[in-house]
Amino acid sequence: MKTTLCVLTLNEIDSIKVIMPQVNSSLFDQVLIIDGGSTDGTIEWCKEHGYEVYVQQKRGLRQAYLEALPHIRGDVMITFSPDGNSVTEVLPDLVNELKKGYDMVIVSRYLGSAKSEDDSMITRFGNWLFTTMINVLHGGRYTDAMVIYRGYKKSLFHDLKLTEDWAFTIPEKLFCTRISIEPLLSVRAARAKLKVTEIPGDEPKRIGGERKLQIIRWGLAFLYQIFFELFNKKLTDSAKIKPSREESI
Repeated sequence: MKTTLCVLTLNEIDSIKVIMPQVNSSLFDQVLIIDGGSTDGTIEWCKEHGYEVYVQQKRGLRQAYLEALPHIRGDVMITFSPDGNSVTEVLPDLVNELKKGYDMVIVSRYLGSAKSEDDSMITRFGNWLFTTMINVLHGGRYTDAMVIYRGYKKSLFHDLKLTEDWAFTIPEKLFCTRISIEPLLSVRAARAKLKVTEIPGDEPKRIGGERKLQIIRWGLAFLYQIFFELFNKKLTDSAKIKPSREESI
């Protein structure tokens, strides 16, 4: 199993200088910086320090994943935010769990003693609400269905039809925003009864850069997706995708 660490950046120069030296690159077969068009020196710093960099052509996290897919050499990819929210100490445990054959491993901010120092009352409630809805409506057993920090098989993009625009374009147009894949990935993994687990991981406050969160627009778009999937018979039922082993969470 080859593993790629996908580091998602957009004007993160202050934090990336602190976080990336803490990452043990020997854990991975590839470390790929996926940059959204930084203008603060992030791209230049990464290249100077020997990191492989892909600069996306279109805006948005979902587009970052889609454009970077051909450049990801790992069978498994770990999505990592270098703004300080993703703790590097968890990476060895995350890699070890993925090696056990899980389809997806989530670093949960709400499992066990883990906590988020970057949450507000609104974002904590929103994460709880969406996670609970995904569990109740789609058969998930998550404590954190929304977080970016997770590892999963690269093939899930195609198996769960996350490369297709139809599940994203309507909510993005309705609510004038661009959304990422994590909530829908959690929904479809649950519906397909894939082998998924979680490990605890704190979320410290971000070190630098601007927070890109759009609470109302993203919230409405994710609600649309969660409910729309109740009527989606396209390819996400367990008869279409055979899990590697019995679901574990």
